[in-house]
Amino acid sequence: MSSAATTAAQSAQQSAPEPAPASAVTESPTAAAAVAAAAAAAQGAAAEGAVARPAADYSGYKLIPARHPWRWVGTVVVALGVVAVAWSLATNPRWEWGVVAQWFTAQSVVNGLGETLKLTAISGALGFVLGFILALMRLSASPLLLSVSWTFSWIFRATPLLVQMLLWYNLGYLYEKISLGIPFTDIRFFEVQTTTLISQFAAAVLGLTLNQAAYSAEIIRGGILSVDQGQLEAAAALGIPAWRRSTRIVLPQAMRAILPTAFNEIIGLVKGTSIVYVLAYSELFYTVQVIYNRTQQVLPLLLVATLWYVAITSVLSIFQYYIERHYSKGAVRNLPLTPLQKARKFFATHAAVNPDRAKDVR
Repeated sequence: MSSAATTAAQSAQQSAPEPAPASAVTESPTAAAAVAAAAAAAQGAAAEGAVARPAADYSGYKLIPARHPWRWVGTVVVALGVVAVAWSLATNPRWEWGVVAQWFTAQSVVNGLGETLKLTAISGALGFVLGFILALMRLSASPLLLSVSWTFSWIFRATPLLVQMLLWYNLGYLYEKISLGIPFTDIRFFEVQTTTLISQFAAAVLGLTLNQAAYSAEIIRGGILSVDQGQLEAAAALGIPAWRRSTRIVLPQAMRAILPTAFNEIIGLVKGTSIVYVLAYSELFYTVQVIYNRTQQVLPLLLVATLWYVAITSVLSIFQYYIERHYSKGAVRNLPLTPLQKARKFFATHAAVNPDRAKDVR
């Protein structure tokens, strides 16, 4: 075993390459640097060739727009329907547009319109104030406040508005007098006959206000609950007072959820005032009824009322747009354009003169 190992070691030594001379070892760094420089030069030449290569020319390609055949079919069908309705309104003599124009601005109709707006403003303001209080009661930790608020909303949302109107108008049958004093004693500070206090106007305002408050309470409560509770916890950790947290943090964000539904309620309240006709109160719809019962021009007078309701709701929709736009700050990067800004942008971008200088109007 030892002689075989010795023979293998000797043969390995004989086959191993001789060490390189000192001059070769000394010159190897220079050669390596030369090789690296040559490689860098080659890469630079390749990069210059890549940069100098011309870009592909796409000018000969034909642009084909996306086709939407069903969109055009739907547009044509709807356009034909709109034209048919407009043609019917313009050519059917039974609409009696002359009668509509005659009564549209009549003094009695305008007076009825004023009463409708007065009922809407008073009942809407009082209803939302009371609804805000009920919403805070519903969110309270007090079981009594929570129960009273829930019961109020349950009762007034469960009964028809017509029934509520008639109930308040006939309150004098249940309570002959309404007094204010110290409970469970004979001390009275104020006392009046119920039939004197609850007039047609008072019954209408009372019924509309309480009914509106029941719905407003749920709308406001839902808006408050939509705000992330983590923001309140962070504000409380920073030492911000509770009132400032509510008015500066919760309310602005809750308004984004409250406003759309609240304006729907106000628009519904405008139309809901027409139910006051059961009390013989001279609002818009009752006034129109009195006129067409006398003239027998039912459809034209109903159209007069319809056009006034459309005008009122259109104005409210404009107010809704601008108020929602105001409260959308912080929720969107860019505020939506107003109708005037959209019109200016359209004319600026479609100007026939010097279209290259058209600017985006903000």
